Amino acid sequence: MKILCIDGGGIRGVFAIEILQAMEEEFQQPIGDLFDVVAGTSTGAIIAAAVSLNKKMDEIQESYKVYSSKIFKPQAKLGLFKTVYSDRHLRLLLKKAFGELTLDDIKKPLLIPAVDITHGKPFIHRSNFGHHENTDLSIKIWDAVLSSCSAPVYFPPNNVENRYLSIDGGLWANNPSLVCLTEAIYGFETGLEDIKILSVGTGLQKIDFTNVNGEHWGVRKWLPFHFPSMRITPKLLDLALHLSSESVSYHCQLLLKEHYLRINEELGEEIPFDDVNFIEQLSELGRKVYKKRRAEIIKFIEQ
Repeated sequence: MKILCIDGGGIRGVFAIEILQAMEEEFQQPIGDLFDVVAGTSTGAIIAAAVSLNKKMDEIQESYKVYSSKIFKPQAKLGLFKTVYSDRHLRLLLKKAFGELTLDDIKKPLLIPAVDITHGKPFIHRSNFGHHENTDLSIKIWDAVLSSCSAPVYFPPNNVENRYLSIDGGLWANNPSLVCLTEAIYGFETGLEDIKILSVGTGLQKIDFTNVNGEHWGVRKWLPFHFPSMRITPKLLDLALHLSSESVSYHCQLLLKEHYLRINEELGEEIPFDDVNFIEQLSELGRKVYKKRRAEIIKFIEQ
C-alpha cells in the first residue's frame, strides 16, 4: 500500500506542490494514480483533496499564487476579539476548487485531520472508502478542508453545518503520516511490511527564540507584533507545527524504516506560514529538492 502524506504549513505548501508537480511531469500521470491513500493537514489538506480528484498540480500552484495575498491580508482592525485574517477568500478559493462535491464523491481513500473544538477532540474527515467511523459523507469537500485550515488566532473556527466548530488539524497531526499508518494497520488490515509512505514536508524552519535582552516571556515574545506593518508573526504556532511534524517523522522512520521516505529541506531562516513574499523562493526550493531526491522518489514509486 503506497500512501502520500502532505504536511501543513500555510503558504509553505507551494514547496510541496512543486515537488508533486515535478513528479507529475516525471511519471506523466496524475499524482493520485501513483498512490492508494492520500492524506493532508491544513494547507496539505487542500493539496491532498486536489490530488484525490486528479487535479493538476500546476493549476493548484497557480491558485496559491493568485489567492495568497488575499487570504493573508490582515483585517482592517486587530483586537482581542478579532482574528488576524478573515476566512472569506480562503473559503472562496476552496469553493471554486471543489464546488459542491462531497466526501461521498471521492472514491480514493482521503484523510483530512482536524480538531472538533465543540466536543474537544481530534477528528478525521474521511472519504467514501467504507471506514466504520465515517459518520457523514455528505459534508462538502471544501468544508472539510476549511476545517483543517482554520489556524487558531489567525482564522476563525469553521462552523461545520451548524453542528460543531472545527480548527486546524495541525494542532495534533501536522504531519499526517502516523494517522495514515494506523489507518492502514487497523482500517485496511495491512501489515507494516506492506505499508510505504511518501511524506512531503513544507520546509524546516530555523525558529529562534533566543532571549538576548532578558525580556519577559509574555505574548509579545511568543507572537511578536511588528510596527508599522501591524503584523503578528505566528512564531509559536510555527514552532508547534514544526515539532509535531518532525516527531511524527521520527517515529514513522523507526517503524517503517526504508518504507518511509520523508522529503523536506532546511529553509535556512524563519518563513512564517502567512508570509506571501517567499512564494517564488519556496517554489524554486521545491524544484531543487526534487532534483536532489529524484532517484529516491523514483525508486519509491517504482518498487
